[in-house]
Amino acid sequence: MNLGNPLHSANRFKLGLFGLNVDNACAITTIDGVFHPTWDNVKRLTSMADNAGFEALVPVARWRGFGGVTNFNGACFETFTWAAGVGGATDHAAVFATSHVPTLHPIVAAKQATTIDHITGGRFALNVVCGWFAPELEMFGATIMEHDERYAYATEWLDILKLLWTAEDEFDYDGRYFHIKRGFHQPKPIQQPFPVIMNAGGSGIGRHFATKHCDMIFIHIKGMDIEAARRDIDEVRTMARKEYGREIQVWANCYCVIGDTDDEALKFRDWYVRDKGDWQAVDNLVRVMGLQSGVLPKEQLEGAKYHFIAGWGGYPLVGSPLRIAEEIGKLASVGLDGALLSWPRYEEGLTRFIGEVLPLVEQTGLRKPFPAQQKQRSA
Repeated sequence: MNLGNPLHSANRFKLGLFGLNVDNACAITTIDGVFHPTWDNVKRLTSMADNAGFEALVPVARWRGFGGVTNFNGACFETFTWAAGVGGATDHAAVFATSHVPTLHPIVAAKQATTIDHITGGRFALNVVCGWFAPELEMFGATIMEHDERYAYATEWLDILKLLWTAEDEFDYDGRYFHIKRGFHQPKPIQQPFPVIMNAGGSGIGRHFATKHCDMIFIHIKGMDIEAARRDIDEVRTMARKEYGREIQVWANCYCVIGDTDDEALKFRDWYVRDKGDWQAVDNLVRVMGLQSGVLPKEQLEGAKYHFIAGWGGYPLVGSPLRIAEEIGKLASVGLDGALLSWPRYEEGLTRFIGEVLPLVEQTGLRKPFPAQQKQRSA
């Protein structure tokens, strides 16, 4: 294990950026100031977070958008090449690629991941996604698998990746989905035995996959219930320890809305969601995810749509800088190791977070101050 990877740092609560490769990032809204994926924007914002000591930079695996007036996430950068570029432009943060396993052969993924691990000096991490967005898979000529089969496929995919990263000799692999003859891979990743792996499995079989095969699990805080999150986190850690003899980090997705006052932040969120939200795009999204009417009660469905528009259904960090720092403290107190953050007006929000919220979090002892790195790069 590469202890130089900041995901293993001593900070009690770690921070990451989410969605800086897709149009609108995580906010399904028509307001100005949302993120657009130009390379200048990517470099500027990831460098800001890197210089502030953020531990993770995580892209979204996307191949097409969700329609509506924004075609939410429709314009997007591919995540391995994004990670290679970001890795070369940063010095501290772990740089993730996010891979839909049905869209990429594990031999190619292993080689790409290793290359990025060398580019970054051992800061690469992989977010494994089993594939759920049927219109994307249809673009590849693939059909979406039944739920449990996705994890069986992903298990073979990850087994091959790990063999390629660790085996010194050639190997054969004869599975249900993959057949490898004389598999070979050099050089090996810098991180030993292999780079950090994350998954967001939420079902029972998904949790077993993550706790058995991955180093990090990405959870959804259901109903924005912090005490339910505590129970969920305890359950995940217990599963990893008792069934697989492993320790696992637990992270969540949070959207952040900062105001001078709590009331100002709440009013702004209501405006960019209710008045400026792309409701057609979110209708398409929940339909593809199978959350349409009949699956969820109407009131619960509308609440889910609201938070999807606000920030991909993440846990809300909404209020003054002090309120947000207090909420981060609550997340740490229930056992979360870290959070991936996004903002509706991404650059404005990240700037305020670094300048106004981060010092308050550091004062609690959850994080140590990180000296800004002065970078001088040739054009």
